Amino acid sequence: MSRPEDTLPPELFYNDSESRKYTTSSRIQTIQSEMTHRALELLALDTPSLILDIGCGSGLSGEILSSVPPSMGGPHEWVGMDISAAMLGVALDRDVDGDLLLADIGQGVPFRAGSFDAAVSISAIQWLCNEDSSDDTAKARLARFFGGLYACLRRGGRAVCQFYPKNEAQRGMISAAAVKAGFGAGVLEDDPGTKNGKLYLVLTVGGGGGAGGDITGVVRGMEGVDVVDGRPGRDKEREKGKRGEGRKGGKAWILKKKEQMERKGKVVKNSSKYTGRKRGPVF
Repeated sequence: MSRPEDTLPPELFYNDSESRKYTTSSRIQTIQSEMTHRALELLALDTPSLILDIGCGSGLSGEILSSVPPSMGGPHEWVGMDISAAMLGVALDRDVDGDLLLADIGQGVPFRAGSFDAAVSISAIQWLCNEDSSDDTAKARLARFFGGLYACLRRGGRAVCQFYPKNEAQRGMISAAAVKAGFGAGVLEDDPGTKNGKLYLVLTVGGGGGAGGDITGVVRGMEGVDVVDGRPGRDKEREKGKRGEGRKGGKAWILKKKEQMERKGKVVKNSSKYTGRKRGPVF
């Protein structure tokens, strides 16, 4: 069975017929509800918040955000954005509570800095990996999306994006783009190795999560969740930082460069106890 992402761009795939079919499917409604509740659990909001619903479609997730009881930190207000005019048309017909915006998330997230307390996305961000033209690459679309998302979330805010990557390479490309934008990131997998497996990219904006924004601190102790830190080589970098090695411009880095140049037959200055030291201000 082919993936929808491999057939047409989302604004064409989700036409009037497909949008209504998607919205009225009891199976889709059940799955969407489960994933939205899981995302809310990971967002861990204890007060009513303003949430950005990315790829909101016909508002199935938004309805759940609006119906969170006060005892669970709700109800939440939300703004939804989607590239499919047909999907948003169905949302308007259903008279959902949230505000709606027709926009392509691959071109950025057009809101003021710090506008939202949190963000949620269900089954949407994998569409960013489609390359409809050579001028608009997947990496460029992901960079614009995560850069805009990072900017529009308040400090300490969190985003949860459930997604269906095509393969490991796509999964890595998405999480790497989030990290490059500045997020603390982690990929959580529910029911790993089964056909019901679900992936959640959990993101924090500085000040959230565990020490240093490490998302693994957010989900520590959650039963049945396989956590993978989305930052490749993070442990190695942390160890390097502890030893003071590998820092560009540091003494170890300079000595290594000198050694490389000497092997190439180039003349280099002699090293001394002052090598790699920072110079004080000159008056």
